[in-house]
Amino acid sequence: MHVADRPVIGIFGAGKVGTALARLLVGAGYDVLIAGSPRQTALDLLVAVVAPGTRVATPVELAAESDVIIVAVPFGKAGTVPWADFGERIVVDAMNYWPPVDGHIADIDADERSTSEINAARNPDARVVKSLNHLGYHEMEDDSMDAGSPLRRALAVVGDDPDARAVIARIIDDIGFDAVDGGPLANGRELEPGHPAFGRELSATELAGLLAPAAHLAA
Repeated sequence: MHVADRPVIGIFGAGKVGTALARLLVGAGYDVLIAGSPRQTALDLLVAVVAPGTRVATPVELAAESDVIIVAVPFGKAGTVPWADFGERIVVDAMNYWPPVDGHIADIDADERSTSEINAARNPDARVVKSLNHLGYHEMEDDSMDAGSPLRRALAVVGDDPDARAVIARIIDDIGFDAVDGGPLANGRELEPGHPAFGRELSATELAGLLAPAAHLAA
């Protein structure tokens, strides 16, 4: 494991979100693996063009070699990801339940938990964190800024494991954003579509203010 210094990062999902994150992470000096859909042909060529420096891996290889795993597949495909292999790994849920894309999923609509809590239940040993979901893929690179910039955009990190939150906060800082500790995983609901933090360009102070009521209710 490399978490003490620079973790190896694996990304499930070679779409627009996954490849944008891969470019940012490689640019920040991380060793990055990516796994795509079995239906994606010539994935090595695609990744070499759109995310140079990223290593293509099978799902098994990615789960075995990565210290931090980012799940960036469409929410409706979350069940195809090998959660059983994620024990003790830090797993970033970067997905959003989006009915226009996923269709209405009755079990999700009826569930009072945040979608990240639902995903975390797929493997209770995984150290699930919610982040990277509340900005668009097209904003990831455009909005990335050097540390200390007064206009730097903030991203929230929520999760039940404080050490896992700290690891992801460092990664977020490295790729050009201010990280805001949003507390437990249940607060991930505040980052989902339809909630005030989703899709908004906020400073660390502004984002922390939006998350404060959720933190108070969870306390």
